[in-house]
Amino acid sequence: MQTGMLDLTVIILTYNEEKNLPACLESLQSIPAHIFVVDSFSTDGTIGLLKEKNIKYVQHSFINYSIQRNWSQSNDPFQSSWVLHLDADERLSGELRDWLIHDFSSYKEVDGFIFSRRAVFMDKWIRYGGHYPNRFLKLYKKASGKCEDKAYDQHFICEGKKAIIPHKDVINILSDNLGRFIDRHNTWSLMEAIEILKQEKSGEVKSSLSGNPIERKRWMKNNLFEKLPLFLRSFFYFTYRYIFRLGFLDGRQGLIFHVLQGFWFRFLVDAKVYEIKKEMKETKMPLEVILKNKYGFGNDG
Repeated sequence: MQTGMLDLTVIILTYNEEKNLPACLESLQSIPAHIFVVDSFSTDGTIGLLKEKNIKYVQHSFINYSIQRNWSQSNDPFQSSWVLHLDADERLSGELRDWLIHDFSSYKEVDGFIFSRRAVFMDKWIRYGGHYPNRFLKLYKKASGKCEDKAYDQHFICEGKKAIIPHKDVINILSDNLGRFIDRHNTWSLMEAIEILKQEKSGEVKSSLSGNPIERKRWMKNNLFEKLPLFLRSFFYFTYRYIFRLGFLDGRQGLIFHVLQGFWFRFLVDAKVYEIKKEMKETKMPLEVILKNKYGFGNDG
């Protein structure tokens, strides 16, 4: 390890991220940590940018985020003890960058760190509707953690002691345009619908009302939201977010965001569950056949 370097690798996943990647990398400037990019065979200028900045990268076929993140962690060429996972549309706040430079190494008995994610939509910081502070584990000892095995809505998990670091945010630029935002959520809605139909496990994050913020959020999803009737739960969820969690205070951009992400997306998931169930009933074909014929999914989903 180079003298003065943190025992830390920042892992970034990319696919056609030439627009987002420069700001992500800029936010890492002056942090004495390694950077490792795993690219899913981008066709734009992403690779050229990485070469220009002399950043270590490899290309690896993408199956899902969980597999890609864990593969990236296992193949870290720097073999650091700690990993910080980022996406290209995420960047570190100045406060988090300073904390990493000056304070991170002083925590001797901690195995993982939980930060807030600051969601930015149409240039607006979404502060309400339960979106801030929205806690996520992003930095942990490699030997103690990984990404949970889940097709959608994955969280990182870590054994041992975890510390919540307030006011040190990961800034997430949710989309540079509405079309991309809608396209991505359309794809994710099918992944979520498949998990529901397969009645797969709800992830490896502990579901606990008395646990940390991530565990409480998973408990509420498993024990409240998913127990509500199909379709009606999207109405209840939007009302909860927009009215009771004060999402209306986020202004016009917030209205668009909360309607699309809090209502339309959840309704679309349920609609796809309904559509696939209906076709299974009418054709008498199993789920795997429907997914392959209608959506191009193999048996591995």
